[in-house]
Amino acid sequence: MEERKERTIIEGQRFGEERALYHAENVLVRDCRFAGEEDGESALKEGRNVRVERCFMDLRYPFWHIHTLWAEDCTLTVNCRAALWYDSDVTLKRCTLDGIKALRECKNVTISDCRGNSPEFGWRCENVTLSESSLVSEYAFFETKGIRAEGLHFEGKYSFQYTQDVTIKNSYLNTKDAFWHAKDVTVTDSELDGEYLGWYSEGLTLIRCRIKGTQPLCYCKRLKLIDCTMENCDLAFEYSEVDATVQGCIDSVKNPRKGRIVADGVGEIIRTEDSVYPVEAEIVLRK
Repeated sequence: MEERKERTIIEGQRFGEERALYHAENVLVRDCRFAGEEDGESALKEGRNVRVERCFMDLRYPFWHIHTLWAEDCTLTVNCRAALWYDSDVTLKRCTLDGIKALRECKNVTISDCRGNSPEFGWRCENVTLSESSLVSEYAFFETKGIRAEGLHFEGKYSFQYTQDVTIKNSYLNTKDAFWHAKDVTVTDSELDGEYLGWYSEGLTLIRCRIKGTQPLCYCKRLKLIDCTMENCDLAFEYSEVDATVQGCIDSVKNPRKGRIVADGVGEIIRTEDSVYPVEAEIVLRK
C-alpha cells in the first residue's frame, strides 16, 4: 500500500517570478501573493494535488495542467489572464474570477459561491457544476458538455452556445442568443431574459420558466415548454418543432413548423405564404 505523503505548507510568501512553484505536488499554499514587477507567469503549472487558500493572484496563467486543485477564498484579478486551463478535478469556493478566459478545457469542475467577470468563461470544458454563484461574461460556456447549475445569476451575451447535456435550476439568465445550437438542455424554475433565445437548439426543455425577449425559440428541434410564461415575446417559434404549454399570452407566433402550442392567448398568429417549410403546428387558445 502506497504511503500517503504529508502536505507541504507554503504560507505568507510573495511569488513574482516565472513558474515560481512549477510542478508542485501535495502542497497547501496559504495567504500568499502571486504578484510583482518580475511579471512571471505559470506559477503553479503542472501541479498535482494542490490546495490554495486566501491567495491573491495577479499574474498570468497560474493554474495550467493541474490535476486535483482546490482553491478557496482566493482573488484572481483582471491581470490573471487565462487562469485555469487544461485542469482536472477542480473545486473553487468563494473565489473571485476576474481575468479574461478564466476557465477553458477543464474537466470535473465544481464552482460554489464564486463571483466572476470573465469575457470568455468556461469554453470547451466537461462536467462543470455551479451553485449559488454569479457570472458576467460576454461569451460563456462555448462548446462545454455536462453543465449542472443551480442558483446561478448570469449577465452577458452569447451564452451556452453549442453546449450539450445541460441542467439549470432556480437561476436568472440575462443574455441574448443563449443556447444556440445547444443539445439536450433542461432549464427549470428560472428566468430567461434576452433576445433570440435558443435558436437552432435540439432537445431544449423549459419548465416553469419566465421567458422575455423578442423572437425566441426559432429553428428548434424537439423543443418543449411546460407551464412557462412569455413576456414581450413576438415572432416566436418560427420554423420550430415545438410542444408548448404557456400560461398567459404570447405577443405573436410566426410559422411554427410542427407540434402544438397551447396558450391563454396569442396577439397575432402569422402564417406567411412565402414560408420555406410547411407550417403545420397546431395552435390552441384557452380563451
